Amino acid sequence: MKAFKRIGLIGRSGHHEAIETITRLLEHLRAKSLEVWLEDDLADHDAFTGLPHCALEHIGQKVDLAIVVGGDGSLLGASRALARFDTPVLGVNRGTLGFLTDIRPHEVIEKIDQALNGEFTEEARNLNAVEVHREGQVIARATALNDVVLHKGQSARMLGFDLCIDEQFVYSSRSDGLICATPTGSTAYALSAGGPIMHPRLDALVLVPMFPHTLNARPIVVPATSQVQLTVTEKHQALPQVSCDGQTHISLLLGDQVVIRRSEQHLTLLHPPGYSYYAVCRSKLQWGGRIEPTQDDT
Repeated sequence: MKAFKRIGLIGRSGHHEAIETITRLLEHLRAKSLEVWLEDDLADHDAFTGLPHCALEHIGQKVDLAIVVGGDGSLLGASRALARFDTPVLGVNRGTLGFLTDIRPHEVIEKIDQALNGEFTEEARNLNAVEVHREGQVIARATALNDVVLHKGQSARMLGFDLCIDEQFVYSSRSDGLICATPTGSTAYALSAGGPIMHPRLDALVLVPMFPHTLNARPIVVPATSQVQLTVTEKHQALPQVSCDGQTHISLLLGDQVVIRRSEQHLTLLHPPGYSYYAVCRSKLQWGGRIEPTQDDT
């Protein structure tokens, strides 16, 4: 059983509901004589003046458990920093959908205490590493937990690119772009574009075309060990981009290559007792809702 003694609290200082929950957590954890660290953004809030804090990029060095309070976007932003140190993460949902932040605000004290007592399930989520190559040089690097998206930027014109997997040519495309999603990201942007839902334990990637100028383009599921290479093949009036989790954006030129491969890092996500991925899907995607007959049908 893991013993968590140093706890990190992460959230947005401008989010009133998140601050309310973080304040409750802070009081509860300090009453247990646990060492609590805040990310710098929270430390600027008047309620937390004088408390230990550090940059999000380094908080994983200071703590042995991180609690992210907010929506899935907050957890995505934190995951890339915490994965470097293999710091386990609990997510408290103060956002909207909450696929990753699965503890509800009214049960936060109960669920956090269960985790501190060793009552949790642990899940490893893969990240993807991204490199942008230009004229033989790596000009940018990033990581993504959800997805890497090649898109046409601000232009209304379609984007031309080639897709290769493990150095084998797959196809040339003219479209709005391509989504390369992990199982974690299969319920995000890839789902909206018609991709499949993949269980988080699958060791795979899904490639989902975005509005292709053809009638036969379909999502492709490939092994997570695959190296995906996207090459911009047409000059564009606006700079196309590659986006990682919708939070990191890199502009591209004609001939640039985007190389995507599985990262050596992974996110250790903790879930409270009773967690079920299928229950999350039922709740968030409204699966299995009964169609009640109307008066005209009877």
